[in-house]
Amino acid sequence: MGMKDQFQDKAKDLADKAKERMDQGKDQARDRGQRRDEDVERSGQGAPERMDREMDQDYDV
Repeated sequence: MGMKDQFQDKAKDLADKAKERMDQGKDQARDRGQRRDEDVERSGQGAPERMDREMDQDYDV
């Protein structure tokens, strides 16, 4: 194996590792977004339309 092959292999390894880390970062960001959405739903802060419907039901005669 020559020097050229060693550098090509090292460059490919680094590119593969960078892609893996980028994919991990995307997955983590997606997970954080989903957790945030769940937290907002639980707190009731993210659903004003639901609150409007509940208020309308309270005042139906």
